[in-house]
Amino acid sequence: MTTDTTTSDGTVGSDAVDDEGSDVPNRIAEQFENIRQTRRRRALGWTGLLAFLAFATVQAFAATELLNPDARLETFTDSLTGFFPITRHFGVIPFLDFGQYVAFIRQENLLYDPEIGGLLFQFPPNLADIYAFFFLELGIFQIFGEAGITLAMGFVGTVLGFPFALVFGTLGSERVTPFPFNFIFRGTMSFIRAIPAIIWTLIFIPFLGLGPASAAIAIAFDTIGNLGRLFVDELEEIEDGPIEAMRTTGASKPQIVFFGMLSQVRTAFIAWTLYIFEINVRIGVTVGVIGAGGLGYVLTSQQNLLRFTEMMATLLAIFLLIISVELFSQRLRSRLRSDDVEMGIWELIAGFPRRMADSMLK
Repeated sequence: MTTDTTTSDGTVGSDAVDDEGSDVPNRIAEQFENIRQTRRRRALGWTGLLAFLAFATVQAFAATELLNPDARLETFTDSLTGFFPITRHFGVIPFLDFGQYVAFIRQENLLYDPEIGGLLFQFPPNLADIYAFFFLELGIFQIFGEAGITLAMGFVGTVLGFPFALVFGTLGSERVTPFPFNFIFRGTMSFIRAIPAIIWTLIFIPFLGLGPASAAIAIAFDTIGNLGRLFVDELEEIEDGPIEAMRTTGASKPQIVFFGMLSQVRTAFIAWTLYIFEINVRIGVTVGVIGAGGLGYVLTSQQNLLRFTEMMATLLAIFLLIISVELFSQRLRSRLRSDDVEMGIWELIAGFPRRMADSMLK
């Protein structure tokens, strides 16, 4: 900005003073200084956080006794021979003896019960035995032996827990039930989630005894807490457009909930239910460790007898069960997505090496 000034002798002069121009460099310098100070504070903050995490990690290792000099690597490596039996062919070449695993799996009926399966797999077929298999022995799960018991615990827990999770999850959403009444249902699910499934099993043992029944009810309770929470989160993210459209047409609150809200999350609800079913089968193994039956009970029995080869065989059976459930769940979930190419189970398994190679080449 230019200003005119009058001197003492009456002449007029001009002082070219650009206030704004002179302030620009100062403001730029001030901004750069603020940026540098912000970066210094962030660097100090990250340094302090990393130092704290390192300190906490050392403390955690000490609390778990991993810093104990008695926890030696040699002890761990020596114990591996008990889990992995080695047979030397020609007295020189070492091979892992899978035959011992297979023999124990067949002996204990971990994956297949020949007595129940004999009713179904026979030639020529016997209609009386087939009827007995489905309606007298109820052998759809029992045919898989101990793995079938574990699978049944996860399945029953999912089936019993799903309707309660749907009700609690729907009523726990603030879109359906206003605050603070929705917190009653949220708080109930939080209380259920705070107690692990294995503790729920211990709670139900005095009522149902130590066995698969207590485990199945415990898994059902765990399903209510976990699956209900997932349902609440899905309902919180739905679009408002269909809901507002139904309100303008005079729809009632139940109609809005069923046709305006739940219709938007139907596919997500089914996918989350299948995911929880996978988790429940794993929980079935966990609760079996305390005596609820199934593969978990066989695992802890062999561990108590220090029969580590048989224990490893049981772990192999658990892996086969879990991977089978995941493949089945994946096929169902993929059919819910219209953009996925449908593949059969055999194509999914046989084509895995090719898909892996294609993925690595991308």
